[in-house]
Amino acid sequence: MKLGLGTAALGRPQYINVRQETFNNSDLTSFKKNSFLVLEDAYNSGIRYFDTAPGYGLAEELVLEWLQTKNDKTIEVATKWGYTYTANFNAHAKVHEVKEHSLAKLNEQWEFSKQLLPYLKVYQIHSATLETGVLENTKVLEKLAFLKKEHHLKIGITITGTNQTEVIQKALKVKVNGDYLFDVFQVTYNFLDQSLLDIVDELTYQNKSIVIKEALANGRVFRNSSYPKYNTLYTTLEKLAETYKVGIDAIALQFVLQTIPKSTILSGASNQNQLHQNLKANSFLLSNDEIELLKSFKTSADFYWKERKQLKWN
Repeated sequence: MKLGLGTAALGRPQYINVRQETFNNSDLTSFKKNSFLVLEDAYNSGIRYFDTAPGYGLAEELVLEWLQTKNDKTIEVATKWGYTYTANFNAHAKVHEVKEHSLAKLNEQWEFSKQLLPYLKVYQIHSATLETGVLENTKVLEKLAFLKKEHHLKIGITITGTNQTEVIQKALKVKVNGDYLFDVFQVTYNFLDQSLLDIVDELTYQNKSIVIKEALANGRVFRNSSYPKYNTLYTTLEKLAETYKVGIDAIALQFVLQTIPKSTILSGASNQNQLHQNLKANSFLLSNDEIELLKSFKTSADFYWKERKQLKWN
C-alpha cells in the first residue's frame, strides 16, 4: 500500500470528527513534540508522501522544521493554497478556517510554501469548487502553470462536496498555453461516499495521480450510537476486523487500496498508536466477496456531505 501522512491533525488541535473526545492540546510544546514524533515514526515506517497546508495551523512550519533533519530525495511533500487557519489554537473559535481562491492569496501562501522545496513536489488548490470560480480564474491558472514549469511541480486540486465528479471533469479540461494543468486529484473516498468510482477510470486513462483523503469518513466508520442507520456496516466491519486481527481503520484503508489500486491513501493519524494501527492495512487482503459487501454500504453524495456538515470541530 502506498500510504501517505496527512498533517491536518498534527498542525492544529481541532479537526472535524464524529468522535467528540476532550484533550488538552493547548500546550504548544507538547503538541509540537507529538507532531514531530508522528512525522518521524511515519518516515521510519517507510512513508515518504507527506500532505500539508497553511490551512492546517502549524503543519507547514512543523513539516519544514522536520525536513531540515532529513537528506532523502525520496521524500515527497504536497501542500496547498486557498485556506487560512484562523482559530489560533482556540478550542472555542467560531471560525477555524477561511477559504479564498484569489491570486493574492496564492501569491501570499506560496511565499511560505516555497521553503518546502526541493521536497515540495505537489502544489494543490485547497478544496477547489465550481462556486469559487478558481478553475476559470485565468490569472490564478497561469501562475500555477508558471510554478509548475519553474519548479518542476505537479499541480493538483483537492475536492470536497457533493459534486466531486463534476469538479474533476472540469479540472481535467483546464489548459494553460495548450498544456493540461492538473496532474494530481485528492479526493474523498470511503465506504459511504464512493462517487470517485464514477470517474476513476478516466483519471487512470489520463495517467493522473489519485490521492485519497477521509478514508475513515471523519470517524463515521467506527461504531457510534448517534448513527444507528450504520449498525449493519458497523457489525460487518467489526467481524472483518476480528477475522484479520486488525482495527476497523485498517479495514477501511485496505478497502480503498483494493478498489482504487494505484492511489496514495492518506493516514490522518494524530498520534503514533493511530499510525501503527493504520499501517496494519498492509498485513492482509480482503476477498472479492468482502469488497462487494463493503461496496453495498455506499450512500448518496448529497446525504454523505449533508451529514458531514453537521460534524463539529474537536
